[in-house]
Amino acid sequence: MTSEVKHIHIVSFNVPYPPNYGGVIDVFYKIKALHDLGVKVHLHTFHYGREEAEKLNELCEKVYYYPRQKFYQAIYSRVPYIVGSRQSDSLLSTLIVDDYPILFEGLHTCFYLSHPSIRNRFKIVRMHNIEWDYYNSLGKAERNFFRKFYFYAESKKLKEYEEVLRDANLIVGISASDTEYLGERFKNVAHLPAFHHNTAVGSKVGHGDYALYHGNLSVQENNQAAIYLTRKIFDNIGHRLKIAGSKPSNMLQLEVKTRPNFELFASPDDTTMASLIGNAHINVLPTFQATGVKLKLINALFNGRFCVVNKPMIENTGLESLCVVCDSADEMKAAIKNLFDQEFTQTELDKRIAVLEANYSNAANARHLMQLVWPAISVA
Repeated sequence: MTSEVKHIHIVSFNVPYPPNYGGVIDVFYKIKALHDLGVKVHLHTFHYGREEAEKLNELCEKVYYYPRQKFYQAIYSRVPYIVGSRQSDSLLSTLIVDDYPILFEGLHTCFYLSHPSIRNRFKIVRMHNIEWDYYNSLGKAERNFFRKFYFYAESKKLKEYEEVLRDANLIVGISASDTEYLGERFKNVAHLPAFHHNTAVGSKVGHGDYALYHGNLSVQENNQAAIYLTRKIFDNIGHRLKIAGSKPSNMLQLEVKTRPNFELFASPDDTTMASLIGNAHINVLPTFQATGVKLKLINALFNGRFCVVNKPMIENTGLESLCVVCDSADEMKAAIKNLFDQEFTQTELDKRIAVLEANYSNAANARHLMQLVWPAISVA
C-alpha cells in the first residue's frame, strides 16, 4: 500500500447522520474510521425524512445530496423499489469525473453498478443484509395485506436483481453467514464486521435488578419480539422487564400497562438508552429474523452485563461464547432466573474484551477494508 492520499466515493442509501438506526450506524462509523486513517471520503447520499447534516462535512471531502424518488414513481418498475428510487443523473455525472474507487452501501444503491461509464472503476458493494431474504421475512411478519404483498413482491425482485453483484470487484458481507451465502454465488467476497459507535468495552461488573429488551419498536419484528417477552417469558417469572425503543405499537403499550413488573421507555434519548443498557443485569434479545448482524447485540455486549439470546440472533457471528443461547421459552425462563442469582464478574468482562476488541474494532476493520481495496487496485 502506497503512502499517497487515498480517495473513495461512498454512495449511501440515506443520510448517515445522526447514526441512530441499523444501516446508517454502519455507514457513519465506517466513514469516521476511514477519515481517522486519512482517507478522503466523497459522500453521495439520498435523503428522505432526514436533514442535511453539518457533521458529515467534518468527515468528508464533499457531501452530495440527491432526492429519492417517490413510491409511485418507481413501484411499477422491474427494478426493486429500494433500488429504482435511488437513481440520479447528477450522481452518475459526479462519479465519472475521477477514477477513485466507489463503495455502494447496500444493494439499495446499486442502480449504476453495471453502468458502462464506470465499467473500469474499482467497485465495492457493502451488503447490509441478504435483502431478498430480509424482505421475505418482513412479509411473513406483516399483518397488513397490502404491505405484505409489497414485501413479497419486492423480495422476488431483489432476488433477481442480486445478479448485478457480478459487476462488483469486491463484495463485503456484514455477517459470517451472509458472507458464506455471497461467497457461494459470487467471486471476490470478504467478511467485514459491522461498524458501530463503541470504542472500548464498558460493561460493569456486579449486579442489576432488571432485564432489558431494546430495539426500533416501529419494526414489526422487534415489536413481535417485545410482545413475545411480555407474554411468554416475563409473564410470571418474578423479575422486572424494561422495554426501550422508538414508536412502540398500541398493542405493546397495552401489554406493559397491564403488568406491574413491565416498564416501557418510548423513544428514549441516547443518554437514557445507554443507562438502560449499562445498568441492566440481563439484556434479553430474541429475534425472529436471522438476517445480517444486529447492532443492538453488539451494543449490549460492549456496554451491558449478561446477554440472553436465541440462535437466530447469534448464529455465525463469532459472539456465541459471550451469550447464553436459548431457543425455547422454558429454556429462556430458566436461564434468566439462573443469571439473576449470579454476579457479572471480571472474568466475564475480560473474556468479552478479548473477543470484541479482536473482531469488532472499527479501526482494525477500516484498515482491513483499505487493504482489500487499494492493493487490489494497484495490481488490477
